[in-house]
Amino acid sequence: MNNFNELVDNGLVRIATVGVLAILALFLFVQTIGGMLDWSHPGTPAANTITVTGQGQASLAPDVATITYTVTETGASVSEAQTAATAKANAALAAVTGLGIDEKDIRTESYNVNPQYEQSHTCGAGVNCYPNSNKIIGYEVSETIAVKVHDLDKTGDVLQTLGGLGVQNIYGPDLGLDNPNDGQDAARADAINNAKQEAATLAAQLGVHLVRIVSFNDNQGGVAYPMFKAEAMSAGSDAAAPTPSVPTGQNDYTDSVTITYEIR
Repeated sequence: MNNFNELVDNGLVRIATVGVLAILALFLFVQTIGGMLDWSHPGTPAANTITVTGQGQASLAPDVATITYTVTETGASVSEAQTAATAKANAALAAVTGLGIDEKDIRTESYNVNPQYEQSHTCGAGVNCYPNSNKIIGYEVSETIAVKVHDLDKTGDVLQTLGGLGVQNIYGPDLGLDNPNDGQDAARADAINNAKQEAATLAAQLGVHLVRIVSFNDNQGGVAYPMFKAEAMSAGSDAAAPTPSVPTGQNDYTDSVTITYEIR
C-alpha cells in the first residue's frame, strides 16, 4: 500500500513539474516572439540611435529661359486703348513665333484696363487749393506676356526682336530648369549619400552596427541662379539695336538632410 502511494505521489510530482516547465517554455516563447515583432515593427521606438546630417550640392546648366514683357497703350476710350494694345501685342506675338518659339510656350500673365484721371481743384481767395473731383480723361490697357525659350541660343534674338517692336517693358531672362525638381533632386541625392557615408564612418568609430533608418528629415535648401535683366525699352527704341549676349552659366542647388539610425 505504501509503495502504491509513493508511486502516485511521484507521478503527481512529475506531472506538476512537466506542467510548470511547459508553462515556463510557453511564456519564454511568447516573450521571444513579441520581442522579435517589436524589433521589426517600424513604429517601435529604437533604444539606441545615432543621428547624422548630410549637406548636398548640385550644379546644373539651365535649359530654359523665361522672358516677360508688357505692352501698354492709352486711348480716349477703352476700345481705342485696346485696339492699340492688341495691335502691338499681336505684332510681338507674330515676331516671337517667327523665331521658332512654340505657341504653347507663350502665355498671358495679366490683362488690365485702368481709367486715367485728371484731378480738378477749387481755389479760394487765398493761395490754398483743395481737390474737387476726379475726371476720367482716358484709359490705359496693358497686357503682360511670358515667353519660355527652350533653345537658349535664341534668347538674345527674342530680346532684340521685342525691343525693336517698341515693347515698353522687358524683364528677364529668368534662367532655370524646365523641370524645376531636377536640381533639388540631385542636391538631395548628394546630401543623402554624404549622410550615409558619415553614418558608416561614425558606426565604425563607435564599434556599432547600423540596423535601420528610424527617421529622415529633408531640410530643403534652395537654388541660386544668374539673372539677366534687360533694360526697359520704350517705343522709341532703335529697331536695329544689336542682339544682346546672354551667358547662361550654371544654377547651384543645395540641400541638407538629417537621418537617424538605430544601432546595436
